[in-house]
Amino acid sequence: MTEAAATATLESLLMTRSLSDPELIAASDAVPDHRILPDVTVLKVGGQSLMDRGAAAVHPVVEELVALKRTHRLLIGTGGGTRARHAYSLAAELGLPTGVLSDVGSAVAGQNATMLGYLMARHGVPVVGAGAFSTLALYLQESGAAIFAGMPPYDMWQRVPAAGVIPPYRTDAGCYLVAETYGCANMIYIKDEDGLYTANPKNDANATFIPEVTVGELIAMDLPDLVVERPVLELMRHARHVRSVQIVNGLKPGLVTRAVAGEHVGTIIRSST
Repeated sequence: MTEAAATATLESLLMTRSLSDPELIAASDAVPDHRILPDVTVLKVGGQSLMDRGAAAVHPVVEELVALKRTHRLLIGTGGGTRARHAYSLAAELGLPTGVLSDVGSAVAGQNATMLGYLMARHGVPVVGAGAFSTLALYLQESGAAIFAGMPPYDMWQRVPAAGVIPPYRTDAGCYLVAETYGCANMIYIKDEDGLYTANPKNDANATFIPEVTVGELIAMDLPDLVVERPVLELMRHARHVRSVQIVNGLKPGLVTRAVAGEHVGTIIRSST
């Protein structure tokens, strides 16, 4: 079917069928996708793993990102970290719902974005709020990089988790959604570990490093601890553009640069083989 025919079929079905109609859904899947920012790399700077460590961890990463933006276009998302966890603890103890926890978590990720923005301000890198994403192309053209808070702006509309009240879609998922929605080239998570392990290497000496794995394999492993949020795996199963992510150690100089250049320097998770 040609692109014109696929578009005509979709338009006809949209006018006559329910939005949950299987044929309509299949027709929407047949229409070619448009990658909005195909040459951009999205990087997530971990909150607890990097921002919470202060200058010793953050300044070298900032220097690396500044050097990278001279040759690559970057979108830099921030995590929430320990302060977000503290806010979740207080809100949950007060009996507040998931939507409220999502809102306070967004505020903390925003604080980290603001701090990172001031550190990169002399290099012309702006912080872009969720309501100003339509201007991303301009900022990237002018500066080569932009910073955003990684928490998806679901707020009160955050999906209710199967158990408990902790928001399931947090900053790892938010950064991945930006990369997938904009059809970006890469999604890189900057953490304080070399990548994914069979257990948390911080408290388990027997944890084994996993250099590469598919989403299906990782879900089947049912590991007790993951270095990325589990909803990222579900999002990757349905990815159209960003079908792999890489987790790298931001405490080791040069690894972020090498990952942006396409090297395998941490753990790569792929949607499929």
